Amino acid sequence: MIVNFDNAATTFPKPSSVTSALYGATKRYGGNAGRGGHRLTAITTEKIFDTRQAAADFFGAQPENTVFTMNCTHSLNLAIQGIMSGGGHIIISGIEHNSSARPVYALAQKGRCTFSIAEVGKTDEETVNNFRKLIRHNTKAIVCTIAGNVTGQIMPYKQLGKLCLEKDICFIADGAQACGVLDIKMSDGINILCTSGHKGLYGPSGTGILISDCKFLIDPLMQGGTGSSVFNLKHPDYLPDSLESGTPNTWGVIALKQGIDFVARKTPAKIYAHENNLCSRFIKGLEGTDAIIYRNRDLSYVPVVSFNIPGVKPEQTAYVLDKHGFCLRAGLHCAPLAHHSLGTENGTVRFSPSVFNNEKQVDDLVKIIKNKNKFSESY
Repeated sequence: MIVNFDNAATTFPKPSSVTSALYGATKRYGGNAGRGGHRLTAITTEKIFDTRQAAADFFGAQPENTVFTMNCTHSLNLAIQGIMSGGGHIIISGIEHNSSARPVYALAQKGRCTFSIAEVGKTDEETVNNFRKLIRHNTKAIVCTIAGNVTGQIMPYKQLGKLCLEKDICFIADGAQACGVLDIKMSDGINILCTSGHKGLYGPSGTGILISDCKFLIDPLMQGGTGSSVFNLKHPDYLPDSLESGTPNTWGVIALKQGIDFVARKTPAKIYAHENNLCSRFIKGLEGTDAIIYRNRDLSYVPVVSFNIPGVKPEQTAYVLDKHGFCLRAGLHCAPLAHHSLGTENGTVRFSPSVFNNEKQVDDLVKIIKNKNKFSESY
């Protein structure tokens, strides 16, 4: 039996409603949404809009400002490169995923922007002040993850939203690790929310969301067919069409609605409570061992725990756990900035449960970790 504790990468298993919707979509919704007037297109377009409405309602947004993407990386690239298309200065945090850091770095390498990295402090106030001190006259945007993907640290995103409002700066929030376990709303001060569909929203892979409050114009990275303004060679300049060139992942988007509905019914608060309980049980189970847990008691976290066993490489730990049926991710988690901040240049092992995991699975995992003889096995 395989037990997935790598849900920060993608949640699995999915709710049965999601898998049923995905299969059903392949049977019933084969039209190209927004292209054509026949009934096959009409019913497919309607189903796509249903998901758009569900996502907008979930995040307190308008459906016309809700854009479907391939994943959170796609959303962040659209947001970052779209906002910074005219140049300027941008600030990112010291724990950003490469999905944010690499687009910013690439723009800087091409001479299209400058950037600064705000150090994450020991308190939220210190972190916000670190961002504030880096703001320049030409600062256009702050990009910050709502919760880090390595340790799960919750960033002071609401305070950063207020700072951006005060300075008339665009706040781009990476919600990949937060959406679905925290009650994230656009009213939290977010101008552009980027998130995945396949993580905390329990949708299929190949789905992502970008939501804008339309205060800041996002120049599109792609131009092409949208099904609208077809007689005009100029690409549409209104959402969602301006950022949705080409045929979407129709079946994935349709199934994503069931994932959003699943989370909405359970509520992020109850999902967080369940998963946080499993994290607390995991941490408590390792008490008295020499395992290193990368958490600060003065900070808050989503249900993610990074740890290491002294003398054992993270990859070896994950390898041994995998041999016993437990899937955990080891390494740098596509977030070298975060590991630099932690001082874990060799990476960590990440434990990230989902709503479908249970206490017995956690206890069984802890038993394996406590058995030091297991880690002397060949690697």
